[in-house]
Amino acid sequence: AKILTDISNEETAPVPRFAYSILAVIMAIFCLSSVVLNTTVIWVTIRHRQLRQPINYALVNLAVADLGVTVSGGLLTAITNSMGYFSLGRAGCVIEGFSVAFFGIVALCTVAVIAVDRFVIVCKPLGIVHFHPKHAVMGVAFAWIWSLIWNIPPLFGWGSYQLEGVKTSCAPDWKNPDPLNMSYIMCYFCLCFAIPFIIIMFSYLTLLWTLRKVSGAGIAHGGTTAKAEAKVARMVIVMILAFLICWLPYAAFSLAVVFNSQFYIHPLVATVPMYLAKTSTVYNPIIYIFMNTQVRGFSFLPRHCTYFSSIKTGSLPRCQYETR
Repeated sequence: AKILTDISNEETAPVPRFAYSILAVIMAIFCLSSVVLNTTVIWVTIRHRQLRQPINYALVNLAVADLGVTVSGGLLTAITNSMGYFSLGRAGCVIEGFSVAFFGIVALCTVAVIAVDRFVIVCKPLGIVHFHPKHAVMGVAFAWIWSLIWNIPPLFGWGSYQLEGVKTSCAPDWKNPDPLNMSYIMCYFCLCFAIPFIIIMFSYLTLLWTLRKVSGAGIAHGGTTAKAEAKVARMVIVMILAFLICWLPYAAFSLAVVFNSQFYIHPLVATVPMYLAKTSTVYNPIIYIFMNTQVRGFSFLPRHCTYFSSIKTGSLPRCQYETR
């Protein structure tokens, strides 16, 4: 009964009408970009058999999850912003809040799965690992199941989905000081953000350290290995920075509200972290897919690199283009 109550009593945000229009345009641009990029990733993977490899399952899953966030949340937010208020009622708020949170955590967990994949393949903590389809499927399945487990409770009273920011979109209720709600939010934050964050940082920082060692071992190659290491290192740093920019402000703001329910911030300012998190649906395909040497270029011809497999010997990365 709690989640079906009317939202008419929600406090109206003191935001000028033109601000809603600007937010609508911004969200519409990001949504259009996300749909084009992520749909392209899925279409290219289906079209090119060479790309349907286990190592790429998580990348495609990330595109599917980002597309889910865009369709279930981004487009609706653009529409409600253009109207200047949330017009879908309480049930619509719950559905939108659940859908965006569900697909968002799937995407976040998938980024962690990708980080672990690269850590295991490059750093070889378990020795030489043959990456089979079952391993890829397990990683993808984990992301969906984990997200489902922690986004269902608000539908049954442990936590709730409420309007946030300028009151044109919904998310888990960070403001309610009720002990039951607070217990859910803390579990949600620790298990759906903090742990993936730690996994991502540990995996990529360890990978950078490994690449640094390879670079030192490859000085005899006239600096070519060092250049390759620097290129990959820049790629890893971009991944980490993109993750921090997209998710850290939202997490920090949410925690500030959790620990101080009286904490006030203007609705427009509170909307910025939420929008940054949703922009990950655009950054993710650019960073994880189009900067990937296998799917780079307008023609999307697969490019096979043995860089990861060459790490243990310190040999140079060798890439070959395959023609259709």
